[in-house]
Amino acid sequence: MSDDFDGEPIHGLPQRPPAGERILWQGAPQWRATALRTFHVRKVAAYFAVLFAWGVLDALIDGETGSAALLGSLKVLPVGLLVIGALAGLAAIVARTTVYTITTQRVVMRFGIALPMAVNFPFRLVAGAAIKDWPDGSGNIPLKLHRGARVGYVVMWPHVRPWHLAQPQPMLRGIADVRQVAATLARALVEAEPALAAQAAQAEVRAGTGAPPGAGRPGSGTGQATAAA
Repeated sequence: MSDDFDGEPIHGLPQRPPAGERILWQGAPQWRATALRTFHVRKVAAYFAVLFAWGVLDALIDGETGSAALLGSLKVLPVGLLVIGALAGLAAIVARTTVYTITTQRVVMRFGIALPMAVNFPFRLVAGAAIKDWPDGSGNIPLKLHRGARVGYVVMWPHVRPWHLAQPQPMLRGIADVRQVAATLARALVEAEPALAAQAAQAEVRAGTGAPPGAGRPGSGTGQATAAA
């Protein structure tokens, strides 16, 4: 498979960061976590196992011998293996074509199989972040955006929090050592707060609003996540 991102000036970023911006962390979804928790291969395997067991039981009820019942139900297994293999392969492709980046100023999600793109989430748009972890240390980090900063659920999938359709939340999915990554993001958000407050104050002065500098948290208004194909 050819790499559609060979032209990136820096791995995972569509452009070089501006002066003063530093990369704090880069990573990608684990393909196994993606297969299990995004494409639900265990549930799919369980579904085909139930179909197989039901076929055997139904054949036995109809009076067939045990061996005949087993042989007659085996036809479902190749289909199940094909579906599971396709989902696992898709999970591996998602992991291979995705890069998450946390810098001192933003979160960048580079992803896409058929339509490669990179989406930037400047910290001024981020109202907060959550964490969901599993015993193996992997997990997800959804980002809650300020009201007015919207992303398309379908465009972002699977890098979006499930079922949050009215207010989609972009999500770093299937990350290894997710607690450490979440701590890095939390520190970056806290350290960026003074600079964002100063920017908001300058914008208020330029707009002539008369509001006192630093009033309210910056970014609480509008703004759009930016994307680059």
